[in-house]
Amino acid sequence: MNCELTGTLEPSSQFTVAPKIQGRLERLLANIGDTVENGQLIAILDSEEYAQQVAAARAELDVSKANLSDSRSSLDTAARDLQRVQELRKQKVASAAELDEAEARHQAAIARHAVAAAQLKQKEAALKAAEVRLSYTQIRVAWEGHSEQRRIAERFIHEGAMLRANDPIVSVVDLNTVIAVINVVEQDFSKISVGQAAVITTGSYPGRTFTGSVVRRAPVLSETTRQARVEIAVPNEDGLLAPGMFVRVLLQFAEREHALVVPTSSLVQRGGMQGVFMADEAESNANFVPVEIGISTAELTEIVHPELTGMIVTLGHHLLEDGAEIAAVKPRSNGQGSNGNPRDGGQEGSR
Repeated sequence: MNCELTGTLEPSSQFTVAPKIQGRLERLLANIGDTVENGQLIAILDSEEYAQQVAAARAELDVSKANLSDSRSSLDTAARDLQRVQELRKQKVASAAELDEAEARHQAAIARHAVAAAQLKQKEAALKAAEVRLSYTQIRVAWEGHSEQRRIAERFIHEGAMLRANDPIVSVVDLNTVIAVINVVEQDFSKISVGQAAVITTGSYPGRTFTGSVVRRAPVLSETTRQARVEIAVPNEDGLLAPGMFVRVLLQFAEREHALVVPTSSLVQRGGMQGVFMADEAESNANFVPVEIGISTAELTEIVHPELTGMIVTLGHHLLEDGAEIAAVKPRSNGQGSNGNPRDGGQEGSR
């Protein structure tokens, strides 16, 4: 049992490259259709302003280092003075007031040194931030995954343009594998599973088929369309398939060899049961036979039980009741249903 659905191709991965800072686009090193590698430099922003910020931050860091060195020297001096006054106090030479004053100077020196050390760390962080901003003027592509190369799909801007942070420059796609996206209705939803094989065709390459497999199936159906999204991965090493192409997807829901089948149109409902009318040529009547069906398509339906032999009524059967009289008609020579056997899908016999 096969089902053909229509869909659209999408890239397996797509992202937009954008700057993290504002600036003028000085150079664009990749354009539409170009192949790029992970980590490759593709654009350069004007860096003069950010280079100046780095220079200023480095100068402020040097001042902070000097301040820290001066505060350390003052702290050492205050510590020696405190030690000397303490010795003099033990000898009853220095007064208690002088000792208190020396201790206060020492504590102040400790505080100034701590502030200088904190300011140094602050200036180091400011320099690092300025260097990071400067590095942002070199725009590179980066991604996670096994694909070493990808393609530039779109260009959104030209050299010389002023960019704000997050303004798109180019989009990058992975075309080594493309995704065929289809939407399935409720009756087919349960028949599709991850890993299921699919055959894809497109009008761009008449007569050629591509193989893929189901990689994702939405767990819910849309309330508006009553359909579920299904994604099929299609290898595309030769690059023939492109996102946006309209495709037809053939999915095989089930397969049964040597199945007993009847024309789907021959099935009828009588007394709440589904069945077919079998033509009894000897008695010239039609008998309703309840059946249990299996795989079904628009043309043929599998009969699981019972085993049917003989001719089946396929025309006018909606007017029949069990035991109704019929007249058999010889089939036309059209090459279809020549033996009237349900196993061959024969459609002979009419009311």
